[in-house]
Amino acid sequence: MATLLLRSRPRNPIFSTTLFSLLLFRNPNPNPSPSPFSSIPTATGTPTLRVSPEESSAAEADDLRRRLLRLRFDRRSAAAALDEWVRGGGEVAISELRRIIAELRKAKRYKHALEILTWMESCRKFELASSDHAAILDLITKLRNISEAEEYFGKLSTSASKKAASFPLLHYYVKARDLEKAETLMAKLQNYGLAVNPYLFDEMMKLYVATSQYKKVLAVIRHMKNSKIPLNVVSYNLWMNACAEVSNATSVEMVLKEMVNDKDIEVGWSTHSTLANIYIKYGLIQKAFEALRTAEQKLSARKRLGYSFIMTIYASLRDREGVIRLWEASKKVPSRITCVNYMCVMLCLIKVGDIGAAERVFRTWESECFKYDVRVSNVLLGAYVRNGWMEKAEKFHLYTLEKGAKPNYKTWEILMEGWVKNREMEKAVEAMKKGFSLLKFCRWRPNPAIVEAIAEHFEEEGDFENAKRYVKVLRKLNIMSLPLYKSFIRVCINTKRAPPNIPKMMARDQIDLDDETAELIIRANEIDIVDIL
Repeated sequence: MATLLLRSRPRNPIFSTTLFSLLLFRNPNPNPSPSPFSSIPTATGTPTLRVSPEESSAAEADDLRRRLLRLRFDRRSAAAALDEWVRGGGEVAISELRRIIAELRKAKRYKHALEILTWMESCRKFELASSDHAAILDLITKLRNISEAEEYFGKLSTSASKKAASFPLLHYYVKARDLEKAETLMAKLQNYGLAVNPYLFDEMMKLYVATSQYKKVLAVIRHMKNSKIPLNVVSYNLWMNACAEVSNATSVEMVLKEMVNDKDIEVGWSTHSTLANIYIKYGLIQKAFEALRTAEQKLSARKRLGYSFIMTIYASLRDREGVIRLWEASKKVPSRITCVNYMCVMLCLIKVGDIGAAERVFRTWESECFKYDVRVSNVLLGAYVRNGWMEKAEKFHLYTLEKGAKPNYKTWEILMEGWVKNREMEKAVEAMKKGFSLLKFCRWRPNPAIVEAIAEHFEEEGDFENAKRYVKVLRKLNIMSLPLYKSFIRVCINTKRAPPNIPKMMARDQIDLDDETAELIIRANEIDIVDIL
């Protein structure tokens, strides 16, 4: 019956195997000698690099830096600021510009960083290095569309620049999980002898892990070995994970043994943490604890990163003592403890069942924080709601507001979850509205179960007007579903209100009809069909 109301849509075709896959699985040359990238002509007649004297006054360099960093808003042009500086007789050193670009990229001020690089590229005074071209391509992928990045890559005239710029381009493909383009790029690089470092192969293995193609990870490892491309720590860790998926713990231990025997590799905490997770997967809990203890011994006394990773694994094993031990050890690292660090330990303590300890950590954060970050308080709020302590959760929410916290989408989602569970639907609806009001600042989408519960509330109340407005909002957010349409049609039927053209709406939302929905539509059509949405 549903097929009479709405024709099914064609599915996307499956991409065929690309050249890189064929290169991986063919019999490789055991002694390859990559040829230079001779098909691309090298640049000739490039102007000799002229930079300002490095001993020019520090005040001038600092003043140029201040001018560029002060721009702040995207509508202001870094190129215009540089032109004005030069017209005023100021000197420009390429080394200083590179330092400023690094600062801007670190601060995620990508537009101004790209404007400076583009200005440098257009200035005859400067000769860009291959790393500059790589930076430009990376910034293009962040600010513009991929076709512009691909066009820029195709125009690079030297093999060194193509080799440097290939990594950010491949990284973009991996992040987008574009298997076809990633494999095609790798095949081109291999054919021109440019795929000679492990980082590109690491990216491909990350893509294969993300797409659950673990046997291809093993094929990449074989290719690297046959081509005499050295493996790094990331390569070994990805290899171990792939072995865990397609083989057994013994094969993983063999990889670890090979890694330990590799004189160019220092086996650190990340590898032993990976091993611990693999042991947990296989139920080898004692071995997991041994791996974690080894990982702890390899933690840096100057960097805090590894502490959080290992702490999280201890939490998954419900080892409260391990979590606390790692937290206390991390506090000795001589750097500021960030909000993310506090959130991590609080989540771990909650997971092992010690909410009281999480509350004490929260109070410590409160006493030391420079800004009241609602993400930290959301951790406790979520714990209260999940435990059914709604009164405590509401009081805590009001307390954080008094302290200056600004609720984000997650705050409202947590409260919605609790109020829906307690059937306090009016409060849940208000929280939903407040969450939706923040959508222009983020890509949040509420939990489908909560969305459906609110739709059911309108259905139970016979609230046609609010149900109609709710559907409008959900359609704009592209989160309508078949159950939501069924609920709305029932509201129309029960309130004897004219329904919209549901089949047309569902077709636009790319949702297929089923027989139950088709029968509901027929019942609703007995009222009258008008386009009310």
